[in-house]
Amino acid sequence: MLAAPAMAQTQLSLSDAVALALEKNPVRKAALAEQRAAKAGVGMSRSYLLPHVMFGEGFTRGDDPVYVFGSKLRQQRFTAADFSLSSLNTPAPLNNWSTRLMTQWNLFDSGASWLALARAKKLAEASGQQVERQDQELIARLVNAYYGALLADRQVQVAEASLKSAQSVLDLTSDKQKAGLVVDSDLLSAQVNRGERQQELIRARNDAALARAQLNNELGVAFGTEYALSQKLDERPLPAVTLNELETRAVEQRPDLRRLRLEQEAQQKGVAAAKAQFGPRLNAFIGWEADHRNFTSNGGNNVMGGVELQIDLFQGGAKAANLAMQKAYGERIAALRASAENGVRLEVQKAYLDWDANRQQLEVARTSVEQAKESLRITQNRYEAGLVTITELLRAEEASHRAESDYWQAVYRVQTSYAGVELAAGTLSPQSVVVVP
Repeated sequence: MLAAPAMAQTQLSLSDAVALALEKNPVRKAALAEQRAAKAGVGMSRSYLLPHVMFGEGFTRGDDPVYVFGSKLRQQRFTAADFSLSSLNTPAPLNNWSTRLMTQWNLFDSGASWLALARAKKLAEASGQQVERQDQELIARLVNAYYGALLADRQVQVAEASLKSAQSVLDLTSDKQKAGLVVDSDLLSAQVNRGERQQELIRARNDAALARAQLNNELGVAFGTEYALSQKLDERPLPAVTLNELETRAVEQRPDLRRLRLEQEAQQKGVAAAKAQFGPRLNAFIGWEADHRNFTSNGGNNVMGGVELQIDLFQGGAKAANLAMQKAYGERIAALRASAENGVRLEVQKAYLDWDANRQQLEVARTSVEQAKESLRITQNRYEAGLVTITELLRAEEASHRAESDYWQAVYRVQTSYAGVELAAGTLSPQSVVVVP
């Protein structure tokens, strides 16, 4: 009976991974929800510029003389008999159903509502910049996770090759020991070396499994999801950049700095709105009311409208305190913006120097791999000829193993640190060269 073929894993490039993470990652979903809330705040602020219309339906019953007298007038059922002293002083309980339609409109409030709307728009723009920055940070984490998984796969390959090499040394030493050409301690050393390589392979495979779990976490998918990574961890040409260019670009384009600038502009609108609250307000209103004895009977109705000018003469210093608070918030944002710009320049320098160091280390690591491989080849030949001890052979084998492992780590660091450079400059995107092969 033939076994069912295993299902092929979905191919996943780094570009595909970025698109998937921008769709699935829960942290991004939270940022988008916050952005929608900020946009809703614009609609809320705009609503204060429009008239408010209210409808009400009410029922009252009582025998209060004033209530009964007024209600009969509004119901348009007042008669001459209602002028008797007994009807006026001790009326019978009366039911009144009232239907009201009221419109209120703030015609003028010294510009406070318009300033509040402008402030809300600035904050909505700032929330969009925050989402963009969080997207960049997500892409940076995803680049690290994706290349981390590729590095882990490479380290498994290095560990497997190293174990194979250790087994070859053990086989060769065993043959020489049986021929009486080496002592038993040499065979034991070869066996210990093979055991160490087996342990390294076990750790490498566990690290690879953890790297895949970390990738799935950034993607926002279940931890058990399996993908076949279509890219390989290899050296790739990257555009040259200068530190001055990066600093200039970062100060101009970093979304988090643009967010602070927008928040500062929004706070300036807030200060202006707090000042406008000291000014007069002009409101208009118009209302229609129908009153009747029961819900279905006919009755009377009336219309009343007017305008009202309001000037607050004293509110216990609340408006002055609000103005002082808004000014303090403005000073705080200005200070945070200045601090953030200095911090961004420092981030750019650190990211650039980190990438530059990794780039130089890769050149050294590339040369060291070739040198270590050649040294191992020569030492193996000399060991087979009985010219060197097994200690020297194992030392050469260890050096070759470490050199290759360091090389792949250097390749990984160059790619991820370049993503760090773009993140610091505020230019990292799904179309960045570090994302699109």
